[in-house]
Amino acid sequence: MKLQLIGHDSRYAMEQIQLVLFPAEKVEYAETAFDGDGAVSRLSQGRRWMTASTKITRCGVTHTGIARCAAPGAEESRKRQILRQSYYKAALPFLDAAPSWGALSGVRPTKLVTRELLSGGTRKSADRLLRDVYYVTPARRQLALDAGEASVEAWHRQQDGDISLYVGIPFCPTRCIYCSFVSAAIEKQRHLLDPYLCALEQEIHAAAQGLLDHPRRIRTVYIGGGTPTTLSACQLSRLLDTLHREFDLSGCLELTVEAGRPDTLDPEKLHALKAGGATRISINPQTMDDRVLAIMGRSHSSSDILRAYEQAIQAGHRDINMDLIAGLPGDTPEGFHRTLDQVLALSPASITVHTLALKKAATLYYENKAVLPSADDVEQMLQAGNSALRRENYRSYYLYRQKYMTGSFENVGWCRHGFENLYNIYMMEEMHSILSLGAGGMTKIVSGGKISRISNPKYPQEYIRDIQSIMTRKREVSL
Repeated sequence: MKLQLIGHDSRYAMEQIQLVLFPAEKVEYAETAFDGDGAVSRLSQGRRWMTASTKITRCGVTHTGIARCAAPGAEESRKRQILRQSYYKAALPFLDAAPSWGALSGVRPTKLVTRELLSGGTRKSADRLLRDVYYVTPARRQLALDAGEASVEAWHRQQDGDISLYVGIPFCPTRCIYCSFVSAAIEKQRHLLDPYLCALEQEIHAAAQGLLDHPRRIRTVYIGGGTPTTLSACQLSRLLDTLHREFDLSGCLELTVEAGRPDTLDPEKLHALKAGGATRISINPQTMDDRVLAIMGRSHSSSDILRAYEQAIQAGHRDINMDLIAGLPGDTPEGFHRTLDQVLALSPASITVHTLALKKAATLYYENKAVLPSADDVEQMLQAGNSALRRENYRSYYLYRQKYMTGSFENVGWCRHGFENLYNIYMMEEMHSILSLGAGGMTKIVSGGKISRISNPKYPQEYIRDIQSIMTRKREVSL
């Protein structure tokens, strides 16, 4: 869609709102006036008001949206806000239905609620903000409000100088067709496991040495991937022992390990995780439909999920998360509901419901192995899921959105009271620094309201090759 900007150059803000409202259309900037379809976004300022107007033409039909704010002292964020509002108002008549998240285009909608509550606002004032400024629907407002309140609780459990630790294990048994993460299928990369673990231990040591000069309390630890339980029981014990030896984890509230794929789990590994101090693990079905699992490229069945869950309970794990995905190829609303019923019957401490995001790095993006559910079908999955989870006394404690997500919906973490995953909140709400180790790790430094990032090489081979320079950077990181 053509887009002309007049009186401003807020390209990113306009691209984001257009991506949400017209996801199939690529932005084509027009430097001068044009005829035919497209959008014209204009910002003008008078003595009292700053006015944003957007005119959108499609198939010969034109609609205009207008939004304004007080002109004196208008901040850049407020200008971008009214620009998005005007675009949303102009676009709405062209849409089949109002978007669930209204004019919100960011990945962290909970931040608005958290900021409002921490600045002295109330749940009611945060609700008005989402309703009147961003046009968010009631169901999504409730998700954001509940998650915002959980974020405030997490905020008060931290102190100045707290950090979290992320450790990445970029290996999986097989690669799922929807996956866009940098991870290596183990059947081709098994020879890299030991060299990778050796390199990771070196980076852990360098990072720990860096913290001696800048002491920080580690509040949460998250070992993710990939699938960390691709490692053997001995390797998992070795990694956990290294973390405990190198870092002071006496103030750590939780240590999560993504056990993820049931085809990587056995009693020996589950006992090793428990003995190594893991307080929370994930066992992620994504679906309990064997037909859909096969389409996804998973080499396990729903019975393997049930077996792994029972073995985890027998090993002493009580804080278990299970991930589901709404919108998987070949799935239906009825199938998703059956999956949810089977998972709820297990009564895990938390359930994360993701919406499928079609990323370019995923096999699914260029290989259509099955029909994807429509946005309406996915909405049915999510609505029924939200209702069922609330009935079973789960509450939404964190959420985020992604680009290219079916229906522009959301990913939501649900948990029983007291089982919130604090790492997810601290990371997603950017409440404190995250020290990331391993291939693909992104250290995020939060300081004085600003965020800076230091990235590790993405691929295991590069990470192993460059470990000496990575160690040097880690010793010098000031969190």
